[in-house]
Amino acid sequence: MKVAVTGCKGQLGADLTAEMEKRNIQAAGIDIDTVDITDYEALEAFVEAEKPDAVVHLAAYTAVDKAEQEKEKCALINVKGTENIAKICGEKGIKLLYTSTDYIFGGEGDTPFETDSSPAPCNYYGLTKYEGEQAVKKHCPQHFIVRISWVFGVHGKNFVYTMLRLAENNREIRVVNDQTGSPTFTPDISKLICDMIATDKYGVYHATNEGFCTWAEFAAEIMRRAGKDTKIIPVSTEQYPTPAKRPRNSRLSKKSLDDAGFTRLPRWEDALDRFLEEVR
Repeated sequence: MKVAVTGCKGQLGADLTAEMEKRNIQAAGIDIDTVDITDYEALEAFVEAEKPDAVVHLAAYTAVDKAEQEKEKCALINVKGTENIAKICGEKGIKLLYTSTDYIFGGEGDTPFETDSSPAPCNYYGLTKYEGEQAVKKHCPQHFIVRISWVFGVHGKNFVYTMLRLAENNREIRVVNDQTGSPTFTPDISKLICDMIATDKYGVYHATNEGFCTWAEFAAEIMRRAGKDTKIIPVSTEQYPTPAKRPRNSRLSKKSLDDAGFTRLPRWEDALDRFLEEVR
């Protein structure tokens, strides 16, 4: 099997291509320095040359706060770029797996969102990812949409690295304690993506590591398991304002995985242990 991976040098892309290599899946990776997904002709030429059986579309504009000011750029990448890929895959009969986000939901209530819960993005980034989902559904029948959240892995920037860095010079760190969700460890979601693209179980899925926590609880566990004595001070969202609004409830139901016969990801605490072991 040959799979094209957009955003192959990113945090998830690096682990996904490594997982594909382990499984003898041929990966044809592209990133901004090789093929611009907003350039339809260049993208089509790449697909025609490589002839992949599937495309995993990870490339995205992910600077959530910056997106509130750079709306045109965010939409160009997340909506137009995704539409280009969906059209090409649809026309050529290629499977497409698109990674989306918990940010397509408004974050109300305290129960996990189902795959068919009503979208209500609370920030511009979330809106563009939702519009990307709509483009995938419209143009490519053979699609998987996989919503993930709070992504962390050894490649690239993420919350765990930020907490560890801040712990070097701070005895206390203030972290929001009224936003609840689930971390997603890139090696774990990579395995699921590889399992998924080998099937024709198309549809929308939620896939994060098991268990829920607040950002402050996540931070406290990072300190405890990393052996740091930095104290985490829980604060409210109002005490830590950001340009882009964040959903207070990012819990995602994994019923979709169960129904399709896919294995759920391990608990987030277990994933955190494996991350820390690897970075040591």
